[in-house]
Amino acid sequence: MVVVMKPGTQQQEIQALAHSFEEMGLQVGITNGVGCSILGLVGDTTAVDMDKISINPHVERVMRVQEPYKKANRKFHPEDSVVDVQGVKIGGGHFAVIAGPCSVESAEQVTSIARDVKASGAAMLRGGAFKPRTSPYSFQGMGESGLDLLLEAKAATGLPIVSEIMAPRYAELFEEKVDLVQIGARNMQNFDLLKEVGKLSKPVLLKRGLANTYEEWIMSAEYIMAAGNENVILCERGVRTFETYTRNTLDLSAIPAIRQMSHLPIIVDPSHAAGMYWMVEPLALAATAIGADGLIVEVHNDPAHAKCDGQQSLTPEKFDTLMKKVESLRAWREGQN
Repeated sequence: MVVVMKPGTQQQEIQALAHSFEEMGLQVGITNGVGCSILGLVGDTTAVDMDKISINPHVERVMRVQEPYKKANRKFHPEDSVVDVQGVKIGGGHFAVIAGPCSVESAEQVTSIARDVKASGAAMLRGGAFKPRTSPYSFQGMGESGLDLLLEAKAATGLPIVSEIMAPRYAELFEEKVDLVQIGARNMQNFDLLKEVGKLSKPVLLKRGLANTYEEWIMSAEYIMAAGNENVILCERGVRTFETYTRNTLDLSAIPAIRQMSHLPIIVDPSHAAGMYWMVEPLALAATAIGADGLIVEVHNDPAHAKCDGQQSLTPEKFDTLMKKVESLRAWREGQN
């Protein structure tokens, strides 16, 4: 349920109404926007008398929310959320690019790539230390030592690091060493893991599952937020369809749809969507043009010999070219607004 307060209502009146709802066993979230405040009620609201609330002189209107997600719902939070990752902001007009290798392979490799992507304008460094692979015989990542190499690259460049967590038992490790905790597509509905990262103080990057609906995706974000961590960034990375030419099919309609449904920031991963390096640039530009809050791009200094996903990785030179085009496109979009 959503209660919209009249413009100019004093905070003490808002707090008094919120307290009355809390006495009914409801959780109350207060959003103070420009011009008015909104109370979002979470819990069993079936016994709440809407007419009684409506006659309160400070209430503009009362609405029941049909969607199963509450904290991530734009009706509860009309303004765009802005997630801050060590000073890098995403959402609410803030655009950021995350770049780096699919997997950490050596100190020289990851630090060299970090320097290159930073020089081109990337705001964060991505790198897989723990890798979910379809085959048990494929390279699974360097584990904790890979995180340590990412920290060395961070020390050398100042870039916040983004890495994927695989299991709840790694939560404390990621709390200590990672700036933006990534939940991969295969773990989007690993609810025990979602609840665990919901207890962390670090922001979370939640990738869409291989064949999940928008509502299922937002509900996974709701798990994280309900556990206490409301700093969630959504990532569209392509879904599995009948098409076999590309690795996945990038769903650009997710961007305006999520904007309508949720206040959370949304970025796009063109690398996993395409699975081919030469498609990364056009998909990245399309995502930028349609209004994504950022990009996450795989970059490798020697893609032909990469231990993971070399075929979809850009060289630092190609990434630099992409960044120039992204910056030009964003400048044009801002000029149109």
